[in-house]
Amino acid sequence: MRLSSARLAVAVSFTLGAVAAPAWAQSDDDRATARALGQDGQQALDSKDYPKAEDRYRRADKLVHAPTLMIGLARALAGEGKYVEAQETYNRMIREGVAPGGPEVFKRAIEDAKKEVEAVAPKVAGVTITVKTATGGDVGDPKVVLDERPVNTASLGVRRAIDPGSHVLRVSADGFKPAELSFTVTEGGSADQPVLLEKDAGAPAPPAPVGAVQAAAAPTAAPAASPAAQTPPSSGKRSALPWVALGIGGAGLVFGGITGLLAVGDHSTLANNCNNGTCPPSQDGNLSSYHTMGLLSTVGFIVGGVGAAAGVVLLLAQPGGDSATPPSGATGMQIAPAIGLGSLGAVGTF
Repeated sequence: MRLSSARLAVAVSFTLGAVAAPAWAQSDDDRATARALGQDGQQALDSKDYPKAEDRYRRADKLVHAPTLMIGLARALAGEGKYVEAQETYNRMIREGVAPGGPEVFKRAIEDAKKEVEAVAPKVAGVTITVKTATGGDVGDPKVVLDERPVNTASLGVRRAIDPGSHVLRVSADGFKPAELSFTVTEGGSADQPVLLEKDAGAPAPPAPVGAVQAAAAPTAAPAASPAAQTPPSSGKRSALPWVALGIGGAGLVFGGITGLLAVGDHSTLANNCNNGTCPPSQDGNLSSYHTMGLLSTVGFIVGGVGAAAGVVLLLAQPGGDSATPPSGATGMQIAPAIGLGSLGAVGTF
């Protein structure tokens, strides 16, 4: 049984006060405001002031989402001829339904929505918008605005739901003159609306793709040379980087050796003056020196090993030629890797 206007107003008043706050509203203030808006909206609906009824019900539904408010909004929209939104509001009510244990008046509102949407659906009109060039070609990425609302290009070429009445369609695209036209569609009717865009001779040319610009700027390739001619002669120049790495490696090994010898000397002194790992205060300096020299020796050998290994790898990676020949500008310094069983280092003259 459909809710009458008076019963709907009473239902809004009582059910909004009974619904739990976490499910339907944020606060008691929201529920009280929504109740007053719902009653005001029902009065406007009874007097066929549909725009005011839509405004009041829309505000109330934002405060307290309830079927008794949504159905008032759907009826106001239908009264204004906004059949597309009215149909979607009815369908949203039906999809959401009523939670178990919900008020009986909510259930009756859902049942009314199922009946009333059947009367609204046949009144929804449709339009098929197509955008082509004046010669019938496709227009890439057109901008379409229907009644001041952007239209998703995914809906072009297919029937789009629309309210009956007069409409204004605007279409633009890069390189084309904008087009504007008006059309009218009847209640429940359909309209085919093709839009033909003309080329704009005064429009700036679109930028060329980056690849095309690079290809145009590239010089014409010369005929392929013979394999022998394609091999560039060796310049004889070598990178100095391998020799720098070997020099650092050699310095690290020398530094590690020297500090290691100093650490051995400190260890000998401590062995003569300490008993069972216990040293007198007079040996604190030697003990500190022993630890410091030992650490520096370890660091020196690590740096030396890494530098020597890097130098060897860089030398082997150089292009053909005698890899042991130092680069130009290294006159007076010759370093060569020395790799043996269990050892890695460098030898040379400076």
